[in-house]
Amino acid sequence: MERRLAAILIADVVGYSRLSEIDEERTRAQFRSDTYNIWVPTIEANNGRFVKTLGDGLLVEFHSVVDALRCAIDVQRQKREQRDTSVEAAQLQFRIGINLGDVLVEDDDVHGEGVNIADRIEALSVPGGIVISGSTYDQVRSKINVEYESLGSRKFKGLSEHIRVYRVLAEAPPLRRFPIVRFVWRRRVPVAITLIGGLLGVISLTWWHAQSTLFNPQPTGQYAYPMPDKPSVAVLPFANVSGETTRDHLAEGLTDDLITELSKVSGLFVVAQHSVLDAREKSGTIQEVASALGVRYVLEGTLQRDGTRLRINAKLIEAMTGLSIWAEKYDRQYADLFTVQDDVIGRIISALSVKLSKGEQQQLSRMPTDSLEAYDYYMRAQHEGFIYGDVDTYRRTLSFYQKAIELDPRFANAYAGIARVAVDVWRNDYNFMWSAAVARKIAYDAAGQALKLDPENSRAHTVLALLQWVDGHSGEALASANNAIAAQPNDAEALANLALIQAHTGSAEKAVSTIEMALRLDPSPAPGFKLLAGIVFYTTRKESDAIPLIEAALKNLPKTEPAREYLAAAYANIGDKTRAREEATRLLGLFPESNLSYYRYLYDYWPDEDLDHHLTALKSAGIPDWPFGFEGHDRDRLTEADLRALTDNQTWIGRHRNGSEFLQYFSPDGKTAYRSANTSITGTAEIKGDRLCEKFEGYFLDRLVCGTVYRNVNTGMANFAYVHITPRSLQYFSLEEKAR
Repeated sequence: MERRLAAILIADVVGYSRLSEIDEERTRAQFRSDTYNIWVPTIEANNGRFVKTLGDGLLVEFHSVVDALRCAIDVQRQKREQRDTSVEAAQLQFRIGINLGDVLVEDDDVHGEGVNIADRIEALSVPGGIVISGSTYDQVRSKINVEYESLGSRKFKGLSEHIRVYRVLAEAPPLRRFPIVRFVWRRRVPVAITLIGGLLGVISLTWWHAQSTLFNPQPTGQYAYPMPDKPSVAVLPFANVSGETTRDHLAEGLTDDLITELSKVSGLFVVAQHSVLDAREKSGTIQEVASALGVRYVLEGTLQRDGTRLRINAKLIEAMTGLSIWAEKYDRQYADLFTVQDDVIGRIISALSVKLSKGEQQQLSRMPTDSLEAYDYYMRAQHEGFIYGDVDTYRRTLSFYQKAIELDPRFANAYAGIARVAVDVWRNDYNFMWSAAVARKIAYDAAGQALKLDPENSRAHTVLALLQWVDGHSGEALASANNAIAAQPNDAEALANLALIQAHTGSAEKAVSTIEMALRLDPSPAPGFKLLAGIVFYTTRKESDAIPLIEAALKNLPKTEPAREYLAAAYANIGDKTRAREEATRLLGLFPESNLSYYRYLYDYWPDEDLDHHLTALKSAGIPDWPFGFEGHDRDRLTEADLRALTDNQTWIGRHRNGSEFLQYFSPDGKTAYRSANTSITGTAEIKGDRLCEKFEGYFLDRLVCGTVYRNVNTGMANFAYVHITPRSLQYFSLEEKAR
């Protein structure tokens, strides 16, 4: 086996897999045509040896790196000329990498580290461009009249030492009859060559062209936001090129996981997925996406699964210049998915020169699950997302998480997902899924199990914070919310929930700063996030910031009670009585039982100052004290003695305001049983002064709810003797022996 020094040129086709998906036969025919009509003649003209094709690429050996670079320049020139005259030919573009190094020769083949370096650096080339190693640059920099740009010293997988890499910016004109002015590098004009002579002409050569429909070399305006003081990244949705929509959840799951993992790195600024999706749908180019999100780098890629094979292409791009910072192709077994994810994350961190803390290194090295089947179900759950009040979505999501846990009982992220659903059900009192008590217990148990398996699970810490806060443990809630941020500094949802807790615990300035950071990470958030942000601003008495966010949320959540509630209160606080009453009227139209007594119970964990502020605003907007606007007279209100007589071994037979009939029994020992056509529950009852207080496990957030009883006069339910009014209901009834 011979060992020798050689110049190695490696080239591959940009976007070959994507083009093959569109028309495999034509793409292959174009590749063969380029190989034998452009590459082979040019290689021979520059004293090179065509070694072999590499799928969609070529491997070429030269004795001289000068010949290798001249060959590369000539090929790219011919390809540009082809694109000027042929629409079909423009579909194929090549990246080229050249290295001078030691190779092993076996028969007609060459391999070894010299080949490996050429292969690695080739991925850093822009479409239609050329990159060279430092050893190549040292030999050619004074021998070929072109300009170079240093890409710095790079670390590549499988190579022990860092490699200097240079980009070849442009080749010289064929005839140099006039002196050349030095290259001018500007952000808005990637490369320009100015020729000066008897006549002045300007020829602009653009060396990078669209690799996908996203890319356009012309930058767009200024950034929409100030740039962070750390490397900022947006992960574009990975495209599913499998040809099957059933694989969409894999591509979306990969995107979501990359965002989640990168969000754990404090040295990065990572935009939330929803805002990236929104910017991608509204923008046509990578530059426009980056401009809208205020980031410098964009990660894009494709995913294709074919049976057990998994093909992933990933590229990190400096958006405004279009320069590829790092790119890699993975053709692996599906079982290697986590390895590919780890490699992509590691490459990005390395390319952006980010230093990891020991804790971050441990977090990123943790495998989410040993079961790919469980992971597949987890990604299906994530694909469903969380839609406010959409019970069917909640149920599908839960079924996927539960299936993932059945396959891997130690899958922390799946438990955290269940906790996230359960706390939503509990907070919003969705009794049609679980009772409040059951939802609360599921949320606590699932979050606790997730943290037992993964103490750094950000989502589980956030759920625990919300549970502790509503239970009145504000100090513990703040600690848990801060633990969530420590585990995942770029988690916009965790930041927003921390801001909500800060707003209600006397830290208004911190809350505003935190929610502004959350909105910077997620500048085009989902409707539910907009509502949450609006509530934070409202709570900190910044109604002018709250109102636009809540109104924006209402466009997608027109029947959501909190949105109408907070908007009515916000308008009342700024003195816009007309808009306040309009929103209150809409709220009562959707939820006619809305009343101040109900909200006083619902928010009993708030500080008194915040609760009084909110109830005063709602009252000003027109929300009544009791449901359905009921107003009883003091002369008709039953006393404590009257109530004891009505609840001592007595049975009520009655009807709700909505027409549904009910029966309720009160035992002498303080127990009560309620039954209607759809409900049969038991609870406790006690008399507190002239109020009847009841508690039914799993209802009304397990609160002890007090109401009053009036003699029924001048109502449409004259056949009943009494009216029982509570924050949640209006009941007409008589004692059993007096019922008609």
